[in-house]
Amino acid sequence: MSTAALPALQPTFSRTPSYSAEPGLYEQRLALNARSLPHPTGNFIKSSKNGNAKLRLTAQESNIDLPVYGTGGVVEGTIELTKTENISTVEITVEGGGHTETTLCLDTVLLWIKDGNNPVCPPALPFSLTLPTTFQYNGRSYPLPPSHTIKLKGLPGFYATIDYSVSAVINKPNSVPNIVPLVKSKKLGINIGSTTLSTPFIYYPRTRPAAPIPVPLQRIEGGFIESPEWRKYESVLKASPKAGAQDIYCKVYVPASRIFCASQAIPFHVTFESTAYSLAAFLPYGPTTSNSGKMRPTRIQLMRQSTVDVRGGYFYEKFEKNRYMACRLYRGRDVQARRRRRNMDVILGIPGLSVMDVTKSPFVGIREVIPARLTTDAYTEDGRGITARQSFSVPPSPEEETTDNFAHAM
Repeated sequence: MSTAALPALQPTFSRTPSYSAEPGLYEQRLALNARSLPHPTGNFIKSSKNGNAKLRLTAQESNIDLPVYGTGGVVEGTIELTKTENISTVEITVEGGGHTETTLCLDTVLLWIKDGNNPVCPPALPFSLTLPTTFQYNGRSYPLPPSHTIKLKGLPGFYATIDYSVSAVINKPNSVPNIVPLVKSKKLGINIGSTTLSTPFIYYPRTRPAAPIPVPLQRIEGGFIESPEWRKYESVLKASPKAGAQDIYCKVYVPASRIFCASQAIPFHVTFESTAYSLAAFLPYGPTTSNSGKMRPTRIQLMRQSTVDVRGGYFYEKFEKNRYMACRLYRGRDVQARRRRRNMDVILGIPGLSVMDVTKSPFVGIREVIPARLTTDAYTEDGRGITARQSFSVPPSPEEETTDNFAHAM
């Protein structure tokens, strides 16, 4: 079987093509992944009282009070020993816990043990432990919570904490008399006859939204053009039977994801729809353009709520951030609130609409709760501003607490 002659290969190029960082006149950039920033190179050092042992934690920012780790962070460093005589074992432990029945031991590694092949402890023992992203409690798996402290005003002296620590234990059985056995004191959390270097650290998991803030809704006469990127919450402000007014229909528009960066502005749209007489009656209790410092009956507020379960009883602590809305009144069927963006410097939050003064108002007040979730970092398309070893998680949109997100004030 004969085959046709293969075509001759083209000669090799005498030079390689030239490239540029920016697209040329007839080129288009399809994607861009910015280079990661270098990770921190500082050290955090914890020394023993006699100076014979040091716990050195690497990859930290310079001049920090406590070491900081994020999601899936690597706790790494070196245990440095000036005197290595009579050391039997050296271990490193990472623990976490809070006001629970037990402390969670996240990881323990035996770095060195004295035996026939290793009679003398080396002066430096490196270690590297990766923090887990979840933990087990009562048979269930939960995300590893961030370091946190909360004081409840309703219970004087009561507070809840979540803290973490890394400890190096250098055992020296011969450093105490033989009549004192090497035991572990649960109350002290140390081994008698050993040197323990321990330091708390801050667990600060980084989160970011999966998508950017959507563009503002397009306004038309009588409302907005709805978009799937925005979610609408509707409620009815009931008129008092003696007021002779009609009900007011309220619509709150927020980004559908309800996930926002804690240091960025949160956009929203609000509309009020009713007859001219009803809106005129509502006007003294409605939004205002002035910031007099007084709490307005109608307001948008961002709230952080902490819940503690103590022997089956729940205690709540709420922190509010109030923001006023700029409003314009029209001689028609609706009142439109201008889009307002403000920085909300809180960690966890729930924005809500509230019309609360029911004793004087011709309308029955309502309170609408819209669950939201705040992230530590802003959305970024190309990874710009992220260090080489940072790990971010993308949280899901918060679940609705109830099918009815508003309740009438009594």
